Amino acid sequence: MTIVLTLAALFALLLIRVPVAFALGGLGLAMLIFGGFSPLMAPQAILSTLDGFILLAVPLFLLMSNTLLRAGAGNDLFAAVSAWVGHWPGGLAVATILSCGVFAAISGSSVATAATIGTVAIPEMVNRGYNKRFVYGLLAAGGTLGILIPPSIPMIIYGFVTEESVIALFLAGVGPGLALLVLFIAFSMIYARFGGQEREAKRDWAERKRASLKALPSVILAVLIISGIYSGAFTPTEAAAIGFAAALVITVAMRMLTWEKFKLAIFDSMATTVAIILIIAGAKVFGKAITLYRIPQDISVMISQGVDTQLGFILVVTVVLLIMGLVFEALSMVLIMTPVLLPAALSLGLDPVWFGVYMVIMVECALITPPVGLNLYVIQSVAKTRLGEVSRGVLPFLMLMFVTAAILYVWHDLALYIPFKM
Repeated sequence: MTIVLTLAALFALLLIRVPVAFALGGLGLAMLIFGGFSPLMAPQAILSTLDGFILLAVPLFLLMSNTLLRAGAGNDLFAAVSAWVGHWPGGLAVATILSCGVFAAISGSSVATAATIGTVAIPEMVNRGYNKRFVYGLLAAGGTLGILIPPSIPMIIYGFVTEESVIALFLAGVGPGLALLVLFIAFSMIYARFGGQEREAKRDWAERKRASLKALPSVILAVLIISGIYSGAFTPTEAAAIGFAAALVITVAMRMLTWEKFKLAIFDSMATTVAIILIIAGAKVFGKAITLYRIPQDISVMISQGVDTQLGFILVVTVVLLIMGLVFEALSMVLIMTPVLLPAALSLGLDPVWFGVYMVIMVECALITPPVGLNLYVIQSVAKTRLGEVSRGVLPFLMLMFVTAAILYVWHDLALYIPFKM
């Protein structure tokens, strides 16, 4: 009964438009007081959360991605990729997906990836005759690569909550991220071929070289971050700091960044960081309360008693996360559902790193499902179109995400092979 009342109260607060952070924190505090626990547990929980060194990576990655976004690095990246693959079937669509993949490896943010690449790719593709719904869906879905291809902010949060190695989670995201990238590219090429989309003219070597040199600093930055993390040269937080410093040096040296643009990047990063930290603090208070009420343990027992196979459990998790995704944004889902679902996953013998990657894929789906799919709103804003147009365009890509999740379930090594080998 406690579980039902808690969920009902939470959904009621969200329906009356109470911000997620305050809904979680306020409900958690009320539960502590009502249960006879000391309300001082709330500030203690918040303080114990905000002093985590790993969380420092979040604002630093946001500063890096927003600096590149304001400096227009996405334009150079898209132009370089287009120069190499633009003459393929669906070349601009392929260039868009590849650009999303590269920028995802720099920023770790889905919203930043969708906004950066969408700003330049949407007008280009629409002007070349691509169906608008397809273009909107492609960019909204392509942006979600930002939280699967490492570095990934949701993976940092998952590692923070579970105390799993963030580097292991990053490594585990490589295989599924590349698999999803390939599926998006294959679908785009098939769509363009059967849709009668004309190919672009093949660029000459001089143009390719010129475009590649302009985008080279962004690619080097991605390689620096990824190789540094995976080689153990620096931690994810140090990688974020080095990445931001390098992005600043590159954009200033190439005269891409003005003081006004840099101020906008700082304010954007600050606003997003505050929102994330508030959600984490609220979720921590809520998590403390439901733990004292033994709600995660009760849910875990209910799932274990009702579902005795890994497949059954994964199907339940999929349905629960998709429903949660209708109301919660990505980080809230990770923060709320991880303590609830992970004990049952471990009891059924699922690897916590693998389960984290699976959760991130489901969170990706939430990013492109209305009414709270943030990427839908980003693309709607960039394209200045109706939300319904973006939502309909994203459906085939949503199906491809489910296919990736199915492959990951059948073949666990898609995620686990690289971290175990390294």
